Amino acid sequence: MKYERPKFGPESKFEEVPMMFSANTMKVPVLEYPISVKENFKRAAERNNPVWVPNSMTDLHTVGQNDLCGMPMPEPKEGEEAPANPWGSNQRMDFTDAFGCVWTFVPEAGGPMLKPNHPPRLADITQWEKEIIWPSDEGYDYIGAQTAFMERTKDIDKVMHINIGQSCTERLVALLGGYTEAMVAMVEEPEAVKDFLMAFGEFTKNSFEKMTQVAKVDFVTFHDDWGTEKDTFFSEKMMEDMVYEPSKLIIDAVKKHGANFQLHSCGRIERFVPYMIDMGVDFIQLQRRANDVPMLKEKYGDKIGFNVSIEGLDHGQVVPMDELREKIRNTVDLYGKGGGLYTSVFAGSDEDRWDATQELFWYSREYYEK
Repeated sequence: MKYERPKFGPESKFEEVPMMFSANTMKVPVLEYPISVKENFKRAAERNNPVWVPNSMTDLHTVGQNDLCGMPMPEPKEGEEAPANPWGSNQRMDFTDAFGCVWTFVPEAGGPMLKPNHPPRLADITQWEKEIIWPSDEGYDYIGAQTAFMERTKDIDKVMHINIGQSCTERLVALLGGYTEAMVAMVEEPEAVKDFLMAFGEFTKNSFEKMTQVAKVDFVTFHDDWGTEKDTFFSEKMMEDMVYEPSKLIIDAVKKHGANFQLHSCGRIERFVPYMIDMGVDFIQLQRRANDVPMLKEKYGDKIGFNVSIEGLDHGQVVPMDELREKIRNTVDLYGKGGGLYTSVFAGSDEDRWDATQELFWYSREYYEK
């Protein structure tokens, strides 16, 4: 062990950071970095000699879309102090998105699902040009919102990350009312699906460009689930004919801004990784239990990066600190080669969070200095 890990104590420095998809905050250790976190993250994304493995808890600042677009907030209902926000709620809550799709927030899952037994927003994909009303940004103050955000944020030195949400196929699924309906449409009406996805890609590209007129976003995540835990929803040919081009349209817009791009995709989608590489994806978030991620790192790690959880640690699982340290080291050993890795370190108490964060930081520094 080259570097002594700083011990937890009264002098240990922490800062409050917002929790993603929640109104809550959490305390994370303050680290002393040899280079800026932005430069190190860029190196990790480009697989170009990072100094340590970035930790999303300490190195990233996740920006809400509302912070960058100036969306007018709805007036609170009678008896409410502020508009209801489903994210982070501990109760089921229905809401309608900007496209008119109705969702139910499910606290047990930590996210929303299409409201069961509710009519789809679009019953026939061939009618999308007549029936889809694209979200309007009338009344949005993009420049004012971004200027105010950049002036007030305290985390300007961190990696500015925006998690935008649904990409192409997820929006298709939402509008048609489910995966079955969307996959049937891809088989029966491929031209209409492609036309809609291209229009959605153009809409998303334009929306992103408006949100980054003043704000400098460093890192962007889109979600597009492409499979179940058994296999992909659609074939390679469908990827090539319908999904690839509109997805790349969005990715190119992000890369043109100078930001790195991350694709979150659930399901066993190993067959689609080469397409992600061709699209220009920098990091992928995959389900570990559905994909052989160590194999993918070995096979494609010189071309694409991986955002992984601590290897061998189930979500919410608590293990003794000595075991957690070993799992952190194993994660770096498995995925750190050549860069292209960032992860997250969660722990319950301040002391455990301190020790785990320090272990990732210093062990990965030792790893890369080798």
